[in-house]
Amino acid sequence: MGLKGFERRLERLVEGVFARAFKSSLRPVELGRRLVREMDDQRTVGVRGQTAVPNHFTITLGPEDHEDLAGVEESLARELTDAARNHAREEGYVFMGPVEVHINLDPDLRTGSFGLSARFKEGEGGGSPWVLVLPGGERIHLTAAPAVIGRGADATVRLSDTSVSRRHAEVRPNADGYVVVDLGSTNGTRVNGAGITERQLHDGDTISVGDSQLKIKAS
Repeated sequence: MGLKGFERRLERLVEGVFARAFKSSLRPVELGRRLVREMDDQRTVGVRGQTAVPNHFTITLGPEDHEDLAGVEESLARELTDAARNHAREEGYVFMGPVEVHINLDPDLRTGSFGLSARFKEGEGGGSPWVLVLPGGERIHLTAAPAVIGRGADATVRLSDTSVSRRHAEVRPNADGYVVVDLGSTNGTRVNGAGITERQLHDGDTISVGDSQLKIKAS
């Protein structure tokens, strides 16, 4: 389980920096539990029948907890972001945009207490939660329009790889998300190492075109 993994990682971290950071009764794992509970409570069915959940989370801490957390804030935010993504993957949820976790100060909160708000925040790409991660790390948001992968100047996702055809493959939206279709390329298209003509895509799949690999992710 995503949250279980989050809890196990925090158990290890608590022996070090988190133990020093959290002097109060507040424990980081409480934040993770509350975050995924908000995802479950606010889930909604979208127009494609997919279950969408909040992707933008704001955690508020009292002055003492916020000060104690200052040195590990980024690490905790990353862990919480991973917990949200893993929980969504396990439950079949989708996001409207990238997952964000922000930790803010609330001077009215007492030590050991926290607030957490969750909302839907549309990302680039007309609300699509899906992105293609290119070999160099660049992220291309998928939209309702097909995205051509290739070496040609008119490709949506343009690669300089000479083993890639000018119009190599196309990622198209369908009722279940996106499919990738080979466009009669010279060297073929593979998904997770298997050659394909057309294949439904899932979060974490690797699309290989020529010598290049692209990862599809739910943001």
